[in-house]
Amino acid sequence: MHITRRHALAGLGLAPLALAAPALVRPALAQPAWPNRPVRFIVPFAAGGPVEVPARFIADALGGKLGQPVVVETKPGAGGSLGVQAVVQANDPHTLLFTTSSVAILPAMMANPGYDPFRDLVPITMVSEAPMVLLAKPDHPIKDLADLLARAKARPGAISYGTSGVGSTTHLGGALLGVRAGIDLLHVPYRGAGQAVNALYAGDTDLLVTGTIEALTHVRDGRLKAIAVTSGERASSLPDVPAIGEAVPGYAMTIWYAMFGPRNMPEEVVQRLAREVAPLSRGNLLATRMEESGAKLLLDGPARLTERLRLEVPQWREVVARAGIQAG
Repeated sequence: MHITRRHALAGLGLAPLALAAPALVRPALAQPAWPNRPVRFIVPFAAGGPVEVPARFIADALGGKLGQPVVVETKPGAGGSLGVQAVVQANDPHTLLFTTSSVAILPAMMANPGYDPFRDLVPITMVSEAPMVLLAKPDHPIKDLADLLARAKARPGAISYGTSGVGSTTHLGGALLGVRAGIDLLHVPYRGAGQAVNALYAGDTDLLVTGTIEALTHVRDGRLKAIAVTSGERASSLPDVPAIGEAVPGYAMTIWYAMFGPRNMPEEVVQRLAREVAPLSRGNLLATRMEESGAKLLLDGPARLTERLRLEVPQWREVVARAGIQAG
């Protein structure tokens, strides 16, 4: 009996494998281009907050460039950590995080924020940054930054500063000053910037740490005086006001906004997003409004944001520990 090769393979139980062999060399299917559906910006704060303004502006501009809608969703809660967790858990390059510098602070303030900023997030770009301002009433005896430092060293704990709450950026700006300058300031937290401003006017606190948007309104009409800005160098919006970094080595504190992707976001998607948003840093209404409020619009890619995260996450852990701030 003539035995063919096919019969021989069947006798060995190899025919199905032999017939399937061509499928093993079939080329892999190409992945669909990004984006192939709507893109979401998750803002981890309540609707109507300051971070939502640039988020919506950039979302509107990106929609036309990407060929897909870009929508903004606010997801507040747990100091901002719930919104970050939503992006991390989705782990989808169509779900992005649009947040503030709180993303670097939360790991120091919370025992378990629900994310690791280095493992779970991919930096896309810094959006903007602005210093905060240290304010006092015009008739307060503290004359300037040098006078403040001298008085604080002479009388530890005697000078108070109000902020918008424990663990807020304003709180940590004051705590960082205490750690870097070796002084003891009394922190007085309030429920929001409005209450902290009212307390300063009432004389309940000596100083106030707040953002430039709030500060400029009060300084320009002469109701409050600016003692210093909380950055390493002077701010263009307050050029005559010294920066704390001029007198205190190693001090620099700004509020920044940034865009992140989830941990598995492809590098080509990161680079495309950075490239598409870069032209928005100038020549538009957002850039003008940012400048008027004392902020600088950046949109300069992932490198600066990567470095900022690398520096600030351990910095805030150090400050929280040394200042004895109670983490949640």
